Amino acid sequence: MEWKGPREWAIERDSVKNKKRYTERWGYDLDIVDMTTKKRYAHEWRESWEKVDTIRNAFRKYPKAEWFWWLDLNTFIMEPSYSLQSHIFNQLSKNTYRDINDYNPLNISHPFTQPYLDDESRSPVGDGKPESIHLIIPQDCAGFNLGSFFIRRSEWSDRLLDVWWDPVAYEQRHMEWEHKEQDALEYLYESHPWIRSHVAFIPQRKINSFPTGACDENGEDLRIHYHETDRDFVVNMAGCEWGRDCWGEMYAFRQLSNYLNRNPWEKFKDAISDKVRGWLRKPKPEN
Repeated sequence: MEWKGPREWAIERDSVKNKKRYTERWGYDLDIVDMTTKKRYAHEWRESWEKVDTIRNAFRKYPKAEWFWWLDLNTFIMEPSYSLQSHIFNQLSKNTYRDINDYNPLNISHPFTQPYLDDESRSPVGDGKPESIHLIIPQDCAGFNLGSFFIRRSEWSDRLLDVWWDPVAYEQRHMEWEHKEQDALEYLYESHPWIRSHVAFIPQRKINSFPTGACDENGEDLRIHYHETDRDFVVNMAGCEWGRDCWGEMYAFRQLSNYLNRNPWEKFKDAISDKVRGWLRKPKPEN
């Protein structure tokens, strides 16, 4: 509800332009959600929880779509040459993991061990089939991160979104959930076998790399932080509004992406320029 300054407008402009170019390149549909009216007039406004309702609206708006990708505004697609099919979905089992013990910053006990549950609910990988994956989320140093995640259209997803948005749970627990909808999803995953058996995790740097200013209490983490040499797909300036420069980070990554994705002619020109600059910098021989 605050006025946007030039830097906020610049972040929004660059982020939206980045997503538009990517979706136009690969033939995906892009749905940009403007929350200002909803925030002003909704009887109950839950900051960031609205993504649950937004996803349900997208299900109705795009009835033929199978997978939906949520991206926060402070994200930037670094490698537009990666399609989602080649990067993730063509080898979904290889690119995801079902057993949270592979990386478990929340120390969630997994799998369930109660004897009254079926074999699938007590398995660390559910049924092990990629067809049963309906939610794909990365984890950062503190647990689930929903700045970039995928959800599949299904009856399971409809049920999850209903429970996730449940106002009764919200009213009872929202003061305990510091990270809001992320904490709520963690609670549901930890408590409900029917949810856990259809969730898969994806290495964070596959779809949601962080800059070094985020999750850096223990220094740089190869599982979390962006690496230029590995050409990470997406970078998420998570938490930049808390003591960091959102626009500075967005601008730096935009410039880096442009540099890394130069065409052959641009690379040739840059090579010539570098050589010329090198010659000019050489010390002249003394007479």
